[in-house]
Order: sequence, then structure tokens, then C-alpha cells
Amino acid sequence: MTYRVLFFLVAALLVLGGCKKEKEFTIRGKITHAEDQTIVLEELHTTTLKKIAETKINKKGEFEISAMTGIPTFYLLKLNDQSFITLLVDSAETVTVEADAANFDREYNIEGSPGSEQVKLLDSKLKETRHKLDSIRSLDNLYKGNPEYDSVRPRWAEEYDKIVQEQIDFSTNFVRENPFSMASVLALYQKFGVDDPSFIVRDLQVMKTAASALNSIYPKSEQVQALYNNTLQIVREKQSADMKKFIQEQGDNSPDIVLPDPTGNEVALSSLRGKVVLLQFWAAVDRASRIQNPVMVEAYNKYKRKGFEIYQVSVDVNRAEWVDAIDQDKLNWINVGDMEGSRLAAAVYNVQSVPFNYLLNKEGEIVAKNLKGPALDKALAQLLD
Repeated sequence: MTYRVLFFLVAALLVLGGCKKEKEFTIRGKITHAEDQTIVLEELHTTTLKKIAETKINKKGEFEISAMTGIPTFYLLKLNDQSFITLLVDSAETVTVEADAANFDREYNIEGSPGSEQVKLLDSKLKETRHKLDSIRSLDNLYKGNPEYDSVRPRWAEEYDKIVQEQIDFSTNFVRENPFSMASVLALYQKFGVDDPSFIVRDLQVMKTAASALNSIYPKSEQVQALYNNTLQIVREKQSADMKKFIQEQGDNSPDIVLPDPTGNEVALSSLRGKVVLLQFWAAVDRASRIQNPVMVEAYNKYKRKGFEIYQVSVDVNRAEWVDAIDQDKLNWINVGDMEGSRLAAAVYNVQSVPFNYLLNKEGEIVAKNLKGPALDKALAQLLD
């Protein structure tokens, strides 16, 4: 645990100190049976490849390429479009590659680049797993129609699932143990097959940890930015799916919330059935939330006698700041919060940021969301006038 804490502190210092300056790295090696061929180094972007350098392999099978980088960067070292290896090279590294042209992309030795060694480990493990799965699929296809098929198929299915789970565990543990390594980006985007819709690593918490850790150190990396944004999108989609599931289980489209008010009395959102309710999520420490409060005060005073109520959920963690804001902004409606961020309520309603609101009709059905200013007044007029 100590080394993780130390590593995090070092990472924080790197962020404060800014990005590293670009330095030259060198890739040299020997590829047998590739004399006089051209070897190319391409930088791997999220959607494209950029040629960085190329050189002729000499009569002894030796070559050397140099380029510049400031952060660990993914490259393809290519003999041709079908024969290449993936490297993860940091600045100032001297990388040594040894291989044979006949199996260049399958069997090679690499030294001097810890990131590239991790990439090789990930690629080798996945190739081994794919080979095992292909073998079982071939057996399955071969035995179809055979009298023994029904008796052996369950055993093959069990073995298939075991191999899949071993790969999932391997990849997940790799990311868990290397959250600050750019190689984890590769691990998080690996799939069992090109057409497989799911990634091998399916633990969202592991993905969130790695995305956050890498973004703190390499915020300008194209791959890290893509991973970070993709992780945020997956989190939002999961929260939205959880909300829809909860709504379906509840049998209506406004799940109940039961939270304490400033006096400690629990107030249920469902107790307001028969009234038009603005369910508002806010924070006393959030400037945008405080700016919206006077607008809601005006709407509340205008429509409360017609059956309008506000159920305001605080995502604060400081009770004194919450109570002071209620008093200062003259919020005379129902205010609730558990002073732990009201996380369950926010998650159930898929609240990504505050302020955010839902408008519920007298039957408790959500009829609008995130209304502000004139839009709120117009909606209330339609429901209450």
C-alpha cells in the first residue's frame, strides 16, 4: 500500500510540474531474414496512424530508428500492413527488438521499454486465449451431428467459460495493479474478438480508477482523453439504466425519496401526491444553485396557493452551510438531505450535476426536467391555471 501512496504523490507532483519535455528515444534491433526490407514506425492515434520514421534493414538484419516523445506513446513497428508489433515507448528510452521476419508479429524479444514489455504480455495472453477458444469452437463444429455431441458439449462449454473468465481476471488484475501505466489503456480496450460488443475488462470501478489515475498524469494524451470521456459516458449510461430499472420496479416514473429535513424529520416525496411538485437537486456551496434559488422563490410565492410545492434535495456534506443557505435564500419549502451527498437519490434520478430538477404532476409523473426561469413559469401555468 505504501508504494501506491508514494506513486500517487509522485504523480501529483508531475501534474503540478507540468508535462515532461520531449526527448529522443531510439529503437534498434535485429530481424533475421529481413535484409534490405524497409521497417516503418507509425504513431498510433485513436482513429488514425501517423508515419514517424522509416529505415532500411541492413545486410545483417540490423536497423535503428529515433524519434521524439514527452509521454509514453503507442507505436506500430511494421514490416508491412500484416506484420507489425505494438510498442509503448517513453521519452529517452533505448528499445531493443529481436525477431525473425517469418513470425515477426507473433514471436519477438524486447528490452529497454517497460511499457512495451507490458504490451507484449497483454497481447500474448490474449492471443493464447483466442487460440484456446478457437480450438473449442472448432471441436464443437466438428462434432455437430456426432452421436457423442450431446454428451461432450457441456464439458466444452464449461471449459470455454473457464478460459473466458481466466482472461477477464487476468486483464482486470493487470489494470487494478497498474492504474498509472498507459498499458492499461490497451488492456481496457481489448476484446475477445473484433466483432465482440463487450470489452474484456467489465469492472466499471477498475475502469474509473485507471481513467482517473491516467488523466491526472497524462491529460494531454489522446488515448487517455478518449478513455476518460468513454468512462464518463459508460457511467452515465449505467446510472440511466439503473434509474429506468428502478422506475420499472417501482411501477411509476418518479421513484420515491425519503430524506430528513433540517430538523431531522424524514419527509417522503410520495407524501406530496395531489400537488404539482418541483423536485430540485442543489448544493449550498454551488454558485449556480444559489443563483436559481431566487427564481424558485418567486415561482413558489406565485403558485403555492394553487397546489405547487418544492421538494429540494441537497447534495451537500456540511450541515451548517446547508442550513445557512436555506435561511439566507429564504427557502420556505421542503428541504431535505442526508449530508452525505444524498447519493442514492441523485443516482436514482440520474443527476449528473447540480442544479437539476424534475417537474412532477399531481399524479407524481415526471412531465418535464431541468426547467429554468420562464420555462418553469410557463410549465407551472399550464399545470395549475
